[in-house]
Order: sequence, then C-alpha cells, then structure tokens
Amino acid sequence: MAYHILGVSAHYHNAAACLMRGGELVAAAEEERFSRIKHDPSMPKAAIRFCLQQARLAITDIHCVAWYELPWKKLGRQLWMGLPGFSRNPDEIQRMDPHRPEREIREILGFSGPIEYIEHHLAHAASAYYFSGFQEAAILTVDGVGEWATTSYGRGEQQNLELFEEVEFPNSIGLLYSTITSYLGFRVNGGEYKVMGLAPYGQPRYVDTLRATLQEETGGQYRLDMRYFDFLKNERMYSDALIDAFGTPPRKPETELKPFHMDVARSLQVVLEEILLAKTRYLHTRVPSQNLCLAGGVALNCVANRHVHAHGPFKNLFVQPAANDAGGALGAAAMAHRRRCESSIPTQRMSQVFLGPAYSNDEIHRILATTPLHFEDFRGRSEALFNKVAAAIDSGKVAGWFQGRMEFGPRALGARSILADPRNPNMRDHINALVKKREAFRPFAPSVLEENMGDHFDLQHPSPFMLETCQVKSPLNMPAITHVDASARVQTVNAQENPRYAALLRAFFQRTGCPILLNTSFNMRSEPIVCSPLHALSCFVRSEIDLLVLEDFFIEKGAIPDFWKQALEIIEKNTNPAITHRVYTFF
Repeated sequence: MAYHILGVSAHYHNAAACLMRGGELVAAAEEERFSRIKHDPSMPKAAIRFCLQQARLAITDIHCVAWYELPWKKLGRQLWMGLPGFSRNPDEIQRMDPHRPEREIREILGFSGPIEYIEHHLAHAASAYYFSGFQEAAILTVDGVGEWATTSYGRGEQQNLELFEEVEFPNSIGLLYSTITSYLGFRVNGGEYKVMGLAPYGQPRYVDTLRATLQEETGGQYRLDMRYFDFLKNERMYSDALIDAFGTPPRKPETELKPFHMDVARSLQVVLEEILLAKTRYLHTRVPSQNLCLAGGVALNCVANRHVHAHGPFKNLFVQPAANDAGGALGAAAMAHRRRCESSIPTQRMSQVFLGPAYSNDEIHRILATTPLHFEDFRGRSEALFNKVAAAIDSGKVAGWFQGRMEFGPRALGARSILADPRNPNMRDHINALVKKREAFRPFAPSVLEENMGDHFDLQHPSPFMLETCQVKSPLNMPAITHVDASARVQTVNAQENPRYAALLRAFFQRTGCPILLNTSFNMRSEPIVCSPLHALSCFVRSEIDLLVLEDFFIEKGAIPDFWKQALEIIEKNTNPAITHRVYTFF
C-alpha cells in the first residue's frame, strides 16, 4: 500500500500544501490562488482540499502530515527578538504559539494521525535535492530566516541528506536584500524581485557602502553590521545609520524612481552575487561535487543564479522552482517520506510543475453557457485554435492563456499566462501600463521552443522554470522581452512537458519565423495568479487583455458586457486582497 504524506507550509507567507503518494508528488498548490489573498499565510485549507481531491483521498487516508519547520525552535528566536514588548500585540502572541500548527492540523483539517516536524532549512534543502535528479550534490539554502538559520550548507548522497553548517539570525543575506528593498520603497516579502529588475538600470556606485554592512568570515560564515539595521524591533528594516551612509532619505512607495534608487539596486545585486559566489566556492571545498542544489527565497534571484552558475565551481545547477516557503511543503513531505518509509524517492529530475487544478472543457462550457458571452468553441479543432491565437498575437493583441493544470511556484509557465508578441516595440509599456498595471521598468520573460533556444539566447541547457537569466543573441529584434542590459529570463518549452503551449509557440513560429512569445503571469498587480476559469474571466474583464483562451474556448474583448466591468471595478475598489508588510514578518 502506498504511503500518503501531506506536506504543509503556513503561518509565515506563501502558505502551500502538497501530496506525496509512495514518494511521488501528486499535487501541490499555494493557498493564495484559492483565497485570492496574495501571499496568504493561513493554514492552506483550500490547497489541502484540492490535493486530497486530486489524489481521490480523504483526510483519513493520510498517513502523516509533514510540517515545514520546528515551532518550538522558532519560538526561541521569536522570544529572543520580541520578549520585552510582544504582549502589546495579541496577534503576535497567537503567531508565537508553538502548539498552533498541531492545533490547526487537528481542529481545522480533522487529522488525528502523526505529524512530522521538519526543520525549515532542511525542508528547503530537501525540496531541492530530492527533486534535482542528482544522486549526489552540494546543497545551499538561503532565505530571510527559518527558525534560527538564514543560510545552510549541506550534501546529498544516495538519498541521504545532511546539513553540516549554518549562519544564524540576525546575520542574513536575505534580510540584507529585504532591508534595501524596504529602503527603496518596495514591499518586503514581495518587492525583492522588483529590485532585481531595477538593478540593470543603475550603476554600482554604492557597492562599498553596502559591503560595509556585511563582513565575510571564515568558512561559510558572514556577519551583518547591526548598526545599519533595525529589523530586530519589528518596526522597520533599516536604521538611521544606513540612511546616513547613503546620504538620502528612503523612497516613499509609489513615488518617482530616480537614478540614485537604480544605483542602489544595482549595487545591492552586485554585493549579493559576490557573497553567494564566495559561499558556493567555500561549499565546493567541503562538497567537491559537480552538482549544486539551491533553495530558499534568495534562490529566486535568477540573475544571481546565473552568476553563480557561470562563475562558480559547480558544473550543474538545480534550483527548486518553488524555492520560497511554498516549496517547504515539498521538502517537508520528502523528508517525512525518507524518515518513515523504507522506499526511496524517485530520482528523476523535476521537469514540470503543473501540479495544481485543471478544468475540463465540459466544466468551462457549463460556465460560459450560463452567461451572455459570445464565445467560439474549438473542441476537436485545436490546430485551428492555435492558429487563430497566433494570428491575433501577431496582429498586436494580448492574450490570456488558460490551459491544463495550474503551475506551482511563483512563475507562470504557459498554464496561467498572459501572452504577447516579443517583437512589438510598444508591447512592454502597453502590458505594464494597461494590462498588469505595474511599474514601467519591469521586464517580461520570453518562452521559446526548446529546440530553438540556442538560436536566440546564450543558453546551453534547457531552462523550463525561468530561474536563470542569459544574454539575448537573436537575429530578431525583440524589445518587449529584452531587458535594458540585453538579458532575458528565459523559459524553454518542449512538447513532452507542455504540449499545448508548445503547439501554440510552433504555430506562431510557422506564421512569423519567431519561436518566442512574451510570457507573464495571468494576474493584475497585487493579485495572485488566476486559478479557476472564473478568476481568469474576472482578470480579463478588468484588464486590457484583448482575448481569452479557456482551454478550447476563445473569447474576444468585445463580447464582454459593459456592466460586467463596472460591477467588477466596484468590487475591486472595496476589497484589499494583498497581505502587505513594511518589515520582514518574523512573527
């Protein structure tokens, strides 16, 4: 009988759940996609319900729930940080309760079986190693903070995993990056990728200033100079000393981005890459493997990943696609399987993350048939649909693309995507301003047919998860996906893992000679990626997307009644779906 393990991460940010059957990953999803609360940290009830339904199980069929951290060890760090004044905030008391995970697992989920608690960075490490396909590998995990660890070094060999060194809080590369994110006026635990996108616009004029905030020590250690940081008080990230060091007040959110802010972002990126490269070189002296596994929130910095891969000692790199805390659910489940089962975890490399819900044509048709929408039904005529969508994109239109199982992790990879022509010189500004409604400097990623990647990008290996950048070398002019430094965050697509998306790319290639589409996540600013057909319709109505493809159904913007948009705009004004933070959410 297969052993069923439910992996859960929650109570911090990016709450998620996954289900493993006999060591194989059956389903995984983040709670935000169902609740529509971005970065929803609550117990992932809806995600768990989906995972059970996908596996056709009841909660009573689960043999073990795996939790992605040690609550009592985390409490020690929380008390060290906040004991003098924590009682002033009742919410903090609840979040610090080490019994809360078990209580909610018992009372909310109705689970009475064993709970396996996995240390936070061990869960991150397992999420990378056990899905990498490597028999042996060095492992580096880097984030803001787990219980106490902020950076961990380990090895995996023949299905055995150990962490042999860690850097402890408050010394944290992740918190350094989040501190500057906050100083630059972006939201912590969500705006760090904006800083990464802003960096190429600047010059590294403040590298020495930022180097002074962090001191490298022997081995894998480093230390923050706490004079420059204020996050221990849980009120703001940076101190007056950091403001004085830069000589400029922090940027207020939503105000103009000036060259100074771009220079700080660039300098931060340089310092991050320096420290990561130094620590991967150290790791190689301890684990002289050809293979490196990365996880933790910092591993979503695809620019740094490329730098480490290109200049570091490791030949092969695997980054967990859900490297943030959502991926902790995967690692916790994998570690619980190794502890409780004699069988090994399948060793093949994770090749796709389409682990979420899917909706059949019949389900979508029932939804559409109850509305006044005019739609075209392409069931049984997929090739005609792909050609129609390719022609529309070629003509300058923006498409919402909804097909198959939803992606797990922060990247849209052709299941819940907004697609456009990468050659259109106006497309980037158009999508940023009218579709995504976000900052103008933000870059967009290209999806390219895997067999054509070398003709257009300086990329020597498939990159299915958008976790590395590379230089654009295409004979085609593609301003919509080429960043200011001539780089791109590429997704390679093959027909085996994503047949419908590959077929659309091929149809566009045959029509235009361009095997590439601009691909960005199907959502609007401050909203999670869409999950269901209704979410997709809502986003379609409220944005300037020109057409929507829901599996085999094609809908044009003109089919939307005016009162739909007016009603949804009223609802949008009266809701606040995002969890926002000024400081890192330690509690």
